Amino acid sequence: MEVLMPQLGETVAEGKIKTWFKTVGDKVAPGDNLFEIETDKVTMEVPAISAGVISEIRVPEGEIAPVGAIVAVIGGDGAAARPIAASSGAAVAPAKTQQAKAQPAKAAAPATETKKAGPVKLDPYNEVRSPERNFGPAQLANGIIVTPLARRLAGEGNVDLTRVRGSGPRGRIVASDVVTAVQSAPGRAPAAMAGGPSLAQVKSLYKSVSYEEVPLDGMRKVIAARLQEASQSIPAFYLSIDVRMDRLLALREEINASAPQDKDGNSTFRLSVNDFIVKGLALGLQRVPDANAVWAEDCILRFKQSDVGVAVAVDGGLLTPVVRQADTKSLLAISNELKDLAARARLRKLKPEEYQGGASAVSNLGMYGIREFTAIINPPHATILAVGASERRPIETENGGVKFVTEMSVTLTCDHRVVDGALGAELLAALKTLIEAPSAMLI
Repeated sequence: MEVLMPQLGETVAEGKIKTWFKTVGDKVAPGDNLFEIETDKVTMEVPAISAGVISEIRVPEGEIAPVGAIVAVIGGDGAAARPIAASSGAAVAPAKTQQAKAQPAKAAAPATETKKAGPVKLDPYNEVRSPERNFGPAQLANGIIVTPLARRLAGEGNVDLTRVRGSGPRGRIVASDVVTAVQSAPGRAPAAMAGGPSLAQVKSLYKSVSYEEVPLDGMRKVIAARLQEASQSIPAFYLSIDVRMDRLLALREEINASAPQDKDGNSTFRLSVNDFIVKGLALGLQRVPDANAVWAEDCILRFKQSDVGVAVAVDGGLLTPVVRQADTKSLLAISNELKDLAARARLRKLKPEEYQGGASAVSNLGMYGIREFTAIINPPHATILAVGASERRPIETENGGVKFVTEMSVTLTCDHRVVDGALGAELLAALKTLIEAPSAMLI
């Protein structure tokens, strides 16, 4: 029984074996954790789904393997044990390649035995498909498999996908393959120059300066690629508005003061300003349903429920877990869910379905004293709300006097393909109304 590297999300192409819980010769039962993998977004334990003995470990700890690669083999009780592979190398080739090499030996076997020897359709997350099934979300007529992002980039760059060699699992064409094809096309600037100065060129500017060279980890590479893709492919514009926070802060203080206490005298919950903002944005998307949508290349997907992502800073990057159906949840439920999601995001323990999807997101830097900023859209979202700090500001009264109020500046980044100026303004106006009359969020 071959143990494959599972896929944890559509954009995840490889994983690193962080820890092996079993060694060669160990007996395993279904449900026993075999190893822990680390991707650019999460770490997750992978269980065995069959009983037997670990007869071979092909990918040792610390090595990276593509999705679908054979990382170990589980044999019967009498299976001969093989030592752990010294290096991933050819050992981490996808399962399809391994089976292709073994094909000549199976040619003379009876048809019934050939079927039994075929690839095992197993994966604890129902993500990895066997080689004879469509691995990716789209398959061209000639059998080429391509990701949605790669297909969209190919359309925008007028790239013939039949001439592109895929570097993803089982030959799948991924976004970087299309970017390389676009940059290497006649009349294009060299790839190194298209994305900015090369490593050597940058280093040459700092020959007399002492520095530390920090290699990029998987998360930072993915963040860099996605942000570059977003800034280059999304026609974004920005809308800013100031909202009065006095009533919301007063309501928040009243609710927190009424929270029950535990046996140690501590409050059992404490709502944050961000909880109100997530709820307000979710309800705003319900009031302006045309903005509750994402770009899907050939069409716009418009949603009934409001799923809102929340940016969480983690070591080495950023994750955006999603609060599902935030429009229907209470402030307390949103608060508890956000605390749980943020805690597990920092530990890289989120499941793919917990950080994928959503139509919009909130990025809040108010706790750092940032007054106002703009955020980059996380594709395929159509909007993202950048939230600044609440602060006391002077305003003019009706009789020409001056008084101080608490205000907060928010900026909505919009994908013009989905949300135009008037629609974005409607969404901000709905959010402003909800924040300035926050009792509507309690209903």
